[in-house]
Order: sequence, then structure tokens, then C-alpha cells
Amino acid sequence: MLEKEPTFPALRADLFDVPTLDRLLPAKPAQHRPRFLMLYGSLRERSYSRLLTFEAARLLQAMGGEVKIFDPTGLPLADGAPDTDPKVQELRRLAEWSEGMVWCSPERHGSMTGVMKTQIDWIPLSAGAVRPTQGKTLAVMQVSGGSQSFNAVNQLRVLGRWMRMVTIPNQSSVAKAFNEFTEDGRMKPSAYYDRVVDVMEELFKFTLLTRDVGPYLVDRYSERKESAEELSKRVNQTAL
Repeated sequence: MLEKEPTFPALRADLFDVPTLDRLLPAKPAQHRPRFLMLYGSLRERSYSRLLTFEAARLLQAMGGEVKIFDPTGLPLADGAPDTDPKVQELRRLAEWSEGMVWCSPERHGSMTGVMKTQIDWIPLSAGAVRPTQGKTLAVMQVSGGSQSFNAVNQLRVLGRWMRMVTIPNQSSVAKAFNEFTEDGRMKPSAYYDRVVDVMEELFKFTLLTRDVGPYLVDRYSERKESAEELSKRVNQTAL
């Protein structure tokens, strides 16, 4: 049973924060176009994850977004090269630039591809004081060679959570992708295409909602406490 007046012996009261609506309503919303980074997980000449990514990119552009698509060709395996590698630096710059992302992987052996995972592995959770993915929006998609599956998108969701991203509820999974695109690489009209439109609309809306208040949304008691304790140690050492 709860106390009539709860007490918090384990809590640092000076670091406890009560969320308020006014801090979720920016006084001066950003006016630039929402910025999206698109990642796909295949190096094949006719890559259906790339074709699906380009369809999604066209939709985001039509909504008014600024879109950049990273080409994973030449990206080394994680830890297989120094992080000064030009492709690694390109990917990290794009991750920092973006306000939302789209990850699209083929499903291979019931999983996302190594190409997809390598890209995510090269994006650090933190780089000095900068966290390239924290608080940014994410949409996940996959293509399959057989019947519809959700293994890859489910794994991408786990990674998005680990990277502290705001992963939107909707997602896209395109079965028998070889049937869903024309010879010139455009997606045919179908329920699969309609779902892609749904997902991009939702991503765009969530990005507009969160991009101005991302730092507040991911501000955490535990991290405020850690920072306060680190400051205290530094001050005390200085006083010695």
C-alpha cells in the first residue's frame, strides 16, 4: 500500500524533475526542412532494399523533407578499419546531420543483413559530448524473398531502442519483393506501397513533433545524477 505522503529515501530530490507541457512546446520551432538519413542493407546491383529506400525517400521529399541516402559500398566491417576511414566519417557526419532516419534491410537467414548491421555498428552511441542518434526519430522497413516476415524489422527496433531513438509504431515489410517493382525499379501499386506511404507520413509527423524538444525528451534523472556526482568529485579534488 502506498503511503499517504510518499517518501523517497533513495531519491536525490534536487535532481528530480516533474515533466511539464510547456517544455514540450518550443517557443520558436525550427523552420528548416526536416532532415532524414536513409540506410539500406544490400550491395546487390538490383537491390530491393535500395529500391524500397528510394521510394520512401521520394515520399519524404514530396512532403518537404531534405533526404540523404548513404551508399554502404566500401564501408569496412566494424573494427576492421580505423574510424578515420572516409566512408565511416561520411556515415557519422550524416548521422549527426539528420533529425530522423529510415533503416531498410533485406531479411537473410531470418535476420537483418551484415551490411545493415555494419552501418549501425559504425554509428557510435556517443562521440564526446555528442550523441548522434539519441532522441532522433526512426522508421524501420524490410524486404523478403519469400512470404511476409517481421524478423528484420523486429531486430532493427531493438537496435533503435539501444541507440536511444524514437522508433515510430508503424513499419513496412514487403514480401516477395521481386514481384513488387517494375523493370525500371519503381514500386508497383499495392497494399505494400500504401503501407510505405503510411510509414513515411508517420515518420514525418513524429519528426516535426520531436526534433525541437529532443534534448528534453531524453533528459534522464540517472544521467543528471551521474553528472552531478562527477562535478562534485572534480570540485572536491580541486579543493585538496
